[in-house]
Amino acid sequence: MVNTRSTYSLLALLLLLATAPLFAQQAEISPQRKQAIDSLALEKVRDLSKYISIIGNKKTAYSEATRVMDRAEELFAPGSEMGVSSLNRKEVNYYKVRKYFERLMALNYDRVSIQWYDIHYISDLERQPDGRYVGVVTVYQRFEGTNDDGMKYKDTTKKDITIYVERKKTQVSGRTIEFWDVMLGDIRVTETSA
Repeated sequence: MVNTRSTYSLLALLLLLATAPLFAQQAEISPQRKQAIDSLALEKVRDLSKYISIIGNKKTAYSEATRVMDRAEELFAPGSEMGVSSLNRKEVNYYKVRKYFERLMALNYDRVSIQWYDIHYISDLERQPDGRYVGVVTVYQRFEGTNDDGMKYKDTTKKDITIYVERKKTQVSGRTIEFWDVMLGDIRVTETSA
């Protein structure tokens, strides 16, 4: 597995170096910076997709699944929730991120396959009164659970992922430097089909 913490650190450092001079002049995101931020947000969503596949896979060892859950949690803003739907019920249930991962790992199937596809922005980043930017990325999730006795469940779910972009500060060589950071927020189910 690729060390995503190093990848994010490198991307954050590049964003930091590229945006540092801008903060003295403005709090707006330039088109070039926005493109880099969009790329980082989509990369985090793709990584979440990989993590969910690993956590849900019944062949993943418990210790590995726990490690991946820890890594996946780091992608989210505090308090974020993930929606769970089913063809067998009308309501959508929402769980805190860690609880969602634990429930996913405990699904009562012998084999689970989860694939995300058609990942793209559906709303541009919009500045909020608190200075943060918020956007929405949509994904389609194909879920399939099977048991050795032939029982099978599958569905396709459309999900909207809130993306938060905000300025943060860090210390580099004794200097305080501001940079843009990207966090995932709530994941809302908008549609479930067979």
